[in-house]
Amino acid sequence: MALQPEMEHPKKAFGWAARDSSGVLSPFKFSRRETGEKDVAFKVLYCGICHSDLHMLKNEWGSSIYPLVPGHEVSGEVTKVGSMVTKFKVGDKVGVGCMVGSCHSCQSCGDDLENYCSKMILTYGAKNIDGTITYGGYSDTMVAHEHFVIRIPDALPLDAAAPLLCAGITVYSPLKYFGLNKPGLHVGVVGLGGLGHMAVKFTKAFGANVTVISTSPNKKKEAIEHLGADSFVVSHEQDQMQAVMGTFDGIIDTVSALHPLMPLMGLLKNHGKLVMVGAPEKPLELPAFSLIGGRKIIGGSMIGGIKETQEMIDFAAKHDVKPDIEVIPIDYVNSAMDRLLKADVKYRFVIDIGNTLKASS
Repeated sequence: MALQPEMEHPKKAFGWAARDSSGVLSPFKFSRRETGEKDVAFKVLYCGICHSDLHMLKNEWGSSIYPLVPGHEVSGEVTKVGSMVTKFKVGDKVGVGCMVGSCHSCQSCGDDLENYCSKMILTYGAKNIDGTITYGGYSDTMVAHEHFVIRIPDALPLDAAAPLLCAGITVYSPLKYFGLNKPGLHVGVVGLGGLGHMAVKFTKAFGANVTVISTSPNKKKEAIEHLGADSFVVSHEQDQMQAVMGTFDGIIDTVSALHPLMPLMGLLKNHGKLVMVGAPEKPLELPAFSLIGGRKIIGGSMIGGIKETQEMIDFAAKHDVKPDIEVIPIDYVNSAMDRLLKADVKYRFVIDIGNTLKASS
């Protein structure tokens, strides 16, 4: 008979969990494993809310395991390290992103692409190597193998660092891989939410010119004056789209709703690249002629490996790339989910775990 979550491991833990597909979160007692010889234990201070948390809470991808403690944009302070840990010490500022395990033996792992390992273990809602279910960062403590822990530079505040561990790496990785990180290039960013606003900031930090492509004309002032985009195009205004046809070296598409790809392909120069990082629930239509005419490509990208995530965090600290965040107490989390569903946040909720979770216990 399976043990209750509170009894599975030696270390008591406390967080907020959903018990079913209603997605409603409430206080939850569970447990964490003892700090193994290669493990890092840390006190969670902040946790970002990713849109995928919302999908998982409501079991919209059909893979959720309840009770479910979300959170894969986690930052905090080391409280204990295992006897064989070499990278971290007590008091270090650290973070954990979307994964806490992989096989370490496949080609993806060998190439520092643990995010594409077929045995990659997600930070929450997945089966760990000991058979127990992983619980995320909407909780007071975490324990992770040191390989999957990211060092957060002193120049980066922990609240701002948290969303970089998912939203940040999700756009940084394809910008680098597809060669869209060079000064003078013209890069389009489709959608201006949690991912989109980070794509604008990183692209500008790389020295490229950025155009935001959006369905919302009211986001223009924000995109240009606050986020630093060079220009703004309303995707359903034909004259605006026509004016920039064939001018983009690449486009990062962050939209997870159904939307037409054909008009975006028309914006690309010859050899241009459309990179999908959003995840629409249904297949998108793409006529072959939109690729053939101009030797264009469409690609995709999902987060990044651990080595590249550390590189991204260090780059963000050096170039002062930080997400725009709204810090909230844990007992506001259900209201935050309702607002996230309506895209009513600029641009990422971050839960102040350290100051508010214990008050709810």
